Amino acid sequence: MSETHVTPVHTPSRSYEVHVGRGLLGTVGSLVAKACPTVTHVALILDSNVAPLYAKPVEESLGAAGIAVSTINFPAGEEHKRLSTLGDILERMAQAGLTRSDAVVAVGGGVTGDMAGLAAALYQRGIQVVQVPTSLLAMVDSSVGGKTAVDLEAGKNLAGAFLQPSLVVADIDCLATVSPELLRDSCGEMIKHGVLADEKLFDQLREDPVCAPGFDPDRLVGIVARNVQIKRDVVDADEQEHGRRQTLNLGHTIGHAIEAASDFTLGHGSCVAAGLCCVARASARLGWCEQDVADRIVACVEAYGLPTNTDIDHDTLLDYAARDKKRRADGVTLVVPTRIGAVELRKVSLEELRHVIDLGCGE
Repeated sequence: MSETHVTPVHTPSRSYEVHVGRGLLGTVGSLVAKACPTVTHVALILDSNVAPLYAKPVEESLGAAGIAVSTINFPAGEEHKRLSTLGDILERMAQAGLTRSDAVVAVGGGVTGDMAGLAAALYQRGIQVVQVPTSLLAMVDSSVGGKTAVDLEAGKNLAGAFLQPSLVVADIDCLATVSPELLRDSCGEMIKHGVLADEKLFDQLREDPVCAPGFDPDRLVGIVARNVQIKRDVVDADEQEHGRRQTLNLGHTIGHAIEAASDFTLGHGSCVAAGLCCVARASARLGWCEQDVADRIVACVEAYGLPTNTDIDHDTLLDYAARDKKRRADGVTLVVPTRIGAVELRKVSLEELRHVIDLGCGE
């Protein structure tokens, strides 16, 4: 059995720990009791796919720690990440009698973490949330950093709030129930982290894809923990995305446009991977990075069987990018790689972004 990695996060609004290891579901209760000593009652929130797998062990762990549990399930899928679902969760939390000193425990992937986190941020003007991610994408990205949101008709994650968790518990053994396709998709964010901040991690991911059958889960513990540390370092420095945290959007400007234009039929990690390759190709052609940087990024994404481009019409991509929540009145802040392990922020107008899309998403 591998060791458990504990990564401390210190933001202006809250400090907390991220635990990454194996066999951790049975420790959720004791960890919650330690991290949230005032909590006597939690709303355990899971979607309809995850609940049959993990509701019982988490309920038992919380119960053993003397914490009452009200379990709330909602229908799985991005299409249910809506205000109507959020309203139903909040009503059920109120019916369960949760108080301001209680908490939400989110068990599942990114949709569950977002929904449950926003419910915690809104309920009685804010209660604590504990994130227990069960997908690789949620473990390395969405469970850490405090972003919570739901989708609106106009776009993804347009209604949300910042609420740092009080605790994150990532049990690598949960990935045994994740499909190979979803596991592969999640690797898009891991590759992004390597390009963003760690050439050694990038090379490790490229040379030995973690989505390959039989990949050692003990090794994966360390890789996930390293991804968490990269995100932690950024979030500690810029909690609410006024500067450095914007670098985490590497690949997302075009990636989110691809995701929205596909009506969310393509996985988030796959869209980020394609967006990352597109911005890397454009950066090389504009002289913002060497061609070798773009070539290495594309080769790494190809090694995972993830898309390196899109056939979506460029006008459509620009239209969706213009609606993205990250847009400012004078354009967008584009994250571009300068080398493997380093990026820079560039303010571009929508006209300049169209040129980037043309250069990066063309042949």
